[in-house]
Amino acid sequence: MTILYIAVVLGIVAAGGVLIAAWSLTPAPPDNALVVEGRLRVYEGGKNPSLDDIELQSPFHDRIFRPVLVRLRDLIARRLPERERTELHRKLLQAGRPGGNFVALRYGATLALCVVGGLLGFLTHVPVNVAIGAALGAIVGLFAPMLWLRSRVNHRRMELQAALPDALDLLVVCVEAGLSFDSAMARVAERAENVMGEEFSRVIQETRLGRPRLEALDDLGRRTGVEDLNSFVQAVIQSEQLGSGIAKMLRIQSDEMRQKRVLRAQEKGARASLKMLLPMVTCIFPTLWIILLGPAALLALKFLRHG
Repeated sequence: MTILYIAVVLGIVAAGGVLIAAWSLTPAPPDNALVVEGRLRVYEGGKNPSLDDIELQSPFHDRIFRPVLVRLRDLIARRLPERERTELHRKLLQAGRPGGNFVALRYGATLALCVVGGLLGFLTHVPVNVAIGAALGAIVGLFAPMLWLRSRVNHRRMELQAALPDALDLLVVCVEAGLSFDSAMARVAERAENVMGEEFSRVIQETRLGRPRLEALDDLGRRTGVEDLNSFVQAVIQSEQLGSGIAKMLRIQSDEMRQKRVLRAQEKGARASLKMLLPMVTCIFPTLWIILLGPAALLALKFLRHG
């Protein structure tokens, strides 16, 4: 048993030494002074850097790990069904694209945790524990990233829902001041340092790249999954198609969103009393019963012993 522990420790130390050696051999990324100096040499008639030199100047993880992750992601993505692939892409969009290699990281974590669980089971010297540990590790690695992604989607939806009334107020002020709707959206995207500003910035970028504005707005309402934002987008599209005043529509939508925010706050306040009931029943009431009935129970036990 001691030899096994020593072998595991030596393996970990060896792996750490290999990683440190590889990291030490990684060339440091060039700073701005070296980049400017290289460009000046090119203009002066110096030798142009080759593709190998440019590649060697990039960080180690960009040259080694990122291509492996990209290939693994593409390989797994081709194996996934079309429906599951579309659903995963939709969730990643709703979560704000937390990582471009989510599929590869998910299955990589599944494989890694499967190996770790098997090794932990192997340390117990019970063959059944190896299979159980590997299975548990694979299940955790497979489903934990999806649970994290779901929580990230819900959190982003709540942030969008909370930031929408303030963004609408700023849109109303900008439009009533004489700006167009596109300019007002650009001003909101510039001023609002939150997820709402990020979504407006994406719509503006898509519009500048040639996508129709109404189509970009409709995609904004659909991909976020926020009902209030989708209703606002549909109201803007309907106002554009019918040719009605955009300022009046924005004012109505802003007042409506404010009322919905107040109603949500009142609803959360009403639910707070129900949520507090469970901690009170499980924590406070047993303590009160012990304090109030404890002395009486001790007297009753004493009386029964002497009786």
